[in-house]
Amino acid sequence: MKRWTWFGVFAVTFLSGVAQASTLVNGAGATFPYPLYSKWFSQYQSVDKDVQFNYQSIGSGGGIRQFSEKTVDFGATDAPMTEEQLKKAVGALHIPTVLGAVVVTYNLPNVGSGLKLTGQVIAEIFLGKITKWDDARIVALNKDKKLSGDIMVVRRSDGSGTTNIFTDYLSKVSEEWKAKAGTGTAISWPVGLGGKGNEGVAGFVKQTPGSIGYVELIYAKSNGLPYATIQNKAGQFVEPTLESVTAAADGALKTMPADYRVSITNAEGKTAYPLSAFTYLLVWKTMPDVNKGAKLVKFLKWAATEGQSQAAALHYAPLPKSLAKKIETTVGTIEVPKIN
Repeated sequence: MKRWTWFGVFAVTFLSGVAQASTLVNGAGATFPYPLYSKWFSQYQSVDKDVQFNYQSIGSGGGIRQFSEKTVDFGATDAPMTEEQLKKAVGALHIPTVLGAVVVTYNLPNVGSGLKLTGQVIAEIFLGKITKWDDARIVALNKDKKLSGDIMVVRRSDGSGTTNIFTDYLSKVSEEWKAKAGTGTAISWPVGLGGKGNEGVAGFVKQTPGSIGYVELIYAKSNGLPYATIQNKAGQFVEPTLESVTAAADGALKTMPADYRVSITNAEGKTAYPLSAFTYLLVWKTMPDVNKGAKLVKFLKWAATEGQSQAAALHYAPLPKSLAKKIETTVGTIEVPKIN
């Protein structure tokens, strides 16, 4: 097996005997699940040697756009498509793959791990209203920490499902944020330095003392960056763990719509982590290509079953079993054209 990865546009191609791989399946989108998808596409070679996956990690906004324009065979997004976007992509299906956590990461060498933050404080930092680490509102939450210096905000520069999760949460906990900045994959940021992809934000935070940003959990862990414990809706300060992310999903399962488009930020429950989310693959209800369609359907069934066992090692929460069964049923309804 050969593997290529490069940065700028984050892409990964997995080949297992190029001559044997008769079907090339192209995808693009979210950086949030990129570490897991990379592993999945690599290991799936042992399941089906006749398919080659090429995935470009360009952000959810780019993934939705390329999928809608049919320049790729599947898209990937952490932000469910809006009603307006679905009008331009009639027949699109959202297939949840795993759950993940967005974390608020920071670079404070004299503080270390364990910084506590509330949603209101996070909103005021990203609104540019709190500009010092020793602001009374931060100090009151962290009396055991030695805080000082200017705050440098780092945020995404590209269209991003991670941004959608983060801003969706802030809009739920701060009326001012909702009015001034709002929710979306791309917004007009009040302050901050932009980084491309989760990779870019993590890189800026790692290189910049005094900085704060938001990334998917695995990107903080892989860069050795600490991340905040955040107060949830029940008033508890909760760390992002497999258990706390799963707890956030539990309440949503009872009312989850048939198309799986749901927000689980700021969820109910004492143990729920407030910046949790599903991530999705986007595919067509009626596949436009018989070979690629058949390969994608087979892969989606594998991802919802055997693939789930690989999620925890990369700090993603597997799908609840009841949901995985529903997804298998949905995948079974995908229509693949017959060869005439």
